[in-house]
Amino acid sequence: SLAEASRMGEDVDPADIAGRTDFRGDVAVTIDGETARDFDDAVSVERLESGHYLLKVHIADVAHYVREGSALDREAADRGTSVYFPERAVHMFPEALATGLCSLRPHVDRLVQSCVMEIDGRGRVVDATLHDGVIVSRARMTYTDVHAILAGDAERRQRYSELVPHFERMRELFDILNRRRHGRGSIDFDLPEAKIVLDEDGQVENILVAERNVAHRLIEEFMLVANETVAAFLDAHDVPTLYRIHEAPDSLKVEQFEEFIATLGYTLAASASAIKPRHFQ
Repeated sequence: SLAEASRMGEDVDPADIAGRTDFRGDVAVTIDGETARDFDDAVSVERLESGHYLLKVHIADVAHYVREGSALDREAADRGTSVYFPERAVHMFPEALATGLCSLRPHVDRLVQSCVMEIDGRGRVVDATLHDGVIVSRARMTYTDVHAILAGDAERRQRYSELVPHFERMRELFDILNRRRHGRGSIDFDLPEAKIVLDEDGQVENILVAERNVAHRLIEEFMLVANETVAAFLDAHDVPTLYRIHEAPDSLKVEQFEEFIATLGYTLAASASAIKPRHFQ
């Protein structure tokens, strides 16, 4: 698999771009954590004359390089996933792919799978198309930087002045999508995550609460609507697809939860058999 990856080189072959939708003129960016080593997805948000938003979510097109049955494919199947540790990552694919050709680095051509969604002011996807695409990311942004920009940090707004209007549009669209999802009864598990701090010897020095901010949430919101859009497309075209589903909650646990919240003056206001996410919300 190492030999297969090295033969692909470091740059996208111009022949591979032929026939793809060209998004290189868009202002697309990646937004990840400070310690991220590979950049899997990029986003852009435009405002149309109709007042609608045009959201584009681009995912690195790994399948273009990893052919079924190849050594890369077999090795990745054996590994199952990439594994991320506090100080390093063990990737499914060799570094030449994982942090090279299949990482959406800024200022270079990269092949992607793209979901383009027109979204109205109420957060409804009124039109969507899927593409084999090619992009050039304009910047490798961090959650910290985007949060600071949206919070009014003068230094960062000056540093990224050309991108500031794009991030402000992203926040507008996030608010619209989040309100719609909340209205549908979705539960937001906005829970803190642990951040492991290691010393020079690789020993755990501290465990901190990792900060979650609006930049994390807007990327998650965009990925959710893209996933829903792709799932609807596959369903509409009768494409056999694996879905992750959430089973209905255990009725006994629902009853026990109802008893507990009653002591706080709340009620689910529904029987265990008729319970919906909205009731928990």
